[in-house]
Amino acid sequence: MRTLQGRPTGITRRSVLAAGGAALAMPMLSRRAFAAPTELTMLAWYGHAEPDVVSEFEAENNVKFVPKYYSGGDNMMGLISQSPPGTFDVILSDAEYVQGLNDAGYVEELDPKDYHFDDYFPEFQKFPGNWKDGKLFSVVTRFGFLGVSYNTDALTEKEVDTYNVYWDEKIKGKVGHYDWHLPNLGQMSLLMGNAKPYDIDEAAWKAVQDKTMSLRPNVGGFFDYGGTFASLKNGQMLAMAGIGDWITGVLQKNGAKVASHIPQEGGLQWSECFCIGKGTQKADLAKKWIQYITSAKGQVKSAEMAAYPALIPNQKGWDLLNQVDPAEAKRQGMTKDPGNAIDMIRSGRIKYREWPVQQTLDVWNDFWSEYKGA
Repeated sequence: MRTLQGRPTGITRRSVLAAGGAALAMPMLSRRAFAAPTELTMLAWYGHAEPDVVSEFEAENNVKFVPKYYSGGDNMMGLISQSPPGTFDVILSDAEYVQGLNDAGYVEELDPKDYHFDDYFPEFQKFPGNWKDGKLFSVVTRFGFLGVSYNTDALTEKEVDTYNVYWDEKIKGKVGHYDWHLPNLGQMSLLMGNAKPYDIDEAAWKAVQDKTMSLRPNVGGFFDYGGTFASLKNGQMLAMAGIGDWITGVLQKNGAKVASHIPQEGGLQWSECFCIGKGTQKADLAKKWIQYITSAKGQVKSAEMAAYPALIPNQKGWDLLNQVDPAEAKRQGMTKDPGNAIDMIRSGRIKYREWPVQQTLDVWNDFWSEYKGA
């Protein structure tokens, strides 16, 4: 075949047929590369569906996460209750809310054999928030500790070695609360000497309320994630109750003079778990995601998440983190040195954050609203 100028084009009937045959023989993987990615909806705290965490999984599986972010377990429950079944393929839940999700029929039962529990520290292999009546409904993927978060120019570590620092006159009007009743009232309960801060009788609950109310004159505000971050960064608040390294760790990396400390009264543990949403049409892909994020390399991404760092329950994840980012492993206490994060749990200094046992969640929430309005 020739062009109008008489020069060969190189295109013949034989080459066209050969090309067509090659296209028909194209491997499925190659053709898949041109297919639109499968959308996987995720309900989670901010950061979990951002590129630093999910880009590798998306590329390997031709997936595109579509996130819906929330702040606080009560907000998460509200969003799910207002959505049809199958709206969310993957759900990230704080451990204490998983049983609520399960009781409401919002999550699928999982097969324990599908996940990396043999690689987990023993404390997390049968993690309380994941199981009910011997059945698995979520997999814990990361956790962290809550104590006193503070401005290191204004306060010393010795001063913040007790929750009583919140009443210090020199920070009056500069004490902030992360606006969620469970972590704040749990800290107050620890201060009042309750070994089980969420399992307290009515007399102890009344004492927690009275002590909390006495702090109100020192409080400068109640903040969401963004407000907590900004008010600590700019020095508007010099101490913050209800949070920990999950916020101050990010600020430290950016040069802010803040830190978090577990005081003598002990600290609380938050724990995040992935579930598969009830009614999803993409359960296999959702399972594959949970397998990925609980693998050693997925756990490193979780520990180093740009939005907020965390401790991880996978021992192989600790080993890999120490190889690829030893400074962060040391900063968070994920080394084999004495006093590491697991040692803190085993020593009894850390208590799980959970729903109140002898009162209802609504009772604690109502008091929190009263306190904020006082």
